[in-house]
Amino acid sequence: CTVIFTRMATKDLHKPISILFCNLAFSDLFTSFSGFWISTLFITNPDITIFGSKDMLAPYALYTVSILSTIYNLVSIGIERYLAVAKSMRTRFRVARNHSIAVVFINWVLAFFFGCLPLMGWNCLRTEKNLSVLYSPFCVNYLIFITIPNVVVAFIIPLFTYLRIIMILRKRKLRMKACGQATGTYKSAEIQVARTSIFIWLLALISYAPFFAGVIFDATNHQCPIDLYPGVYIFRNCTAMLITMNCLGNPIIYTLKAKTLGAKLKALKCLSTSRVRACTI
Repeated sequence: CTVIFTRMATKDLHKPISILFCNLAFSDLFTSFSGFWISTLFITNPDITIFGSKDMLAPYALYTVSILSTIYNLVSIGIERYLAVAKSMRTRFRVARNHSIAVVFINWVLAFFFGCLPLMGWNCLRTEKNLSVLYSPFCVNYLIFITIPNVVVAFIIPLFTYLRIIMILRKRKLRMKACGQATGTYKSAEIQVARTSIFIWLLALISYAPFFAGVIFDATNHQCPIDLYPGVYIFRNCTAMLITMNCLGNPIIYTLKAKTLGAKLKALKCLSTSRVRACTI
């Protein structure tokens, strides 16, 4: 919420990358709220989260939509940063504000389409065959269809984009060094991009790898759900907690570390304090 309000309140931060950052924060907020809905159902009626029920279909679908939207936003940010660096020396193509708005719209359309497939009929409410143990009433084949392609997208594309950015910065630094020019700016940019990409990979690995392992276990498991209680369901809850922690880590890595956003947040705080003092006087 802090990231969203700060970026909406400052006009000079309405840039293409800022739109993607704000949408990422909204996706993380959506993930937290849908996770809170599932947690409330678990507290009030734990059996429906273990053995499955029609009441869990909508919360799980919204949770899937929010996770997919977060993944697509992370990929879009990586591609935008690559285009900004790779095309900076060219004038034919620039990432404009309209491009970012279109990307945000496409991301949400894809997230809602794939996430709401169980609400459209791809579920196992009427049959026990191919039923997911961890995320009933979802079907196992639906979880595999959603998980494997998005895991590839979430890991391969950011890897390519950030490695390409580092390679481009390094080439330009070598060219400037060969011409006898100062390379301190490119060196610091290269270090910052490398450090950020490492944080992104570690956070994504820690957050989504256990969930992917749970889906693989769900697809290969042939035991009765009662025999798996309670250990496997504790593991499922831990994977949900890690995904929620990812929603806390994204603003820290992408936005709250930015000096510009921090300065604007401080300015807004000082401005609000000045208004309170003026009203008091």
